[in-house]
Amino acid sequence: MKELPTLSREERRAIARLVFELEEERGELDWATQAADLAFQQLDKLEQEDVSSESR
Repeated sequence: MKELPTLSREERRAIARLVFELEEERGELDWATQAADLAFQQLDKLEQEDVSSESR
C-alpha cells in the first residue's frame, strides 16, 4: 500500500481493475470501471492539452 503513490498512473489503474475483477458483485462494478476508464482518458487528454499550451 505504501508503494501506491510511487507507481505510475497506468500501474495504479491496472491494480484498480484487478481489484474490481475480484469483487463478487463484479457485474455491478463493470459500469464503474467503464466510467472510471472514460474519466481517466478525459483527464489524460486535458493534461496533454495543458502541456501543449504551456510549451507554446
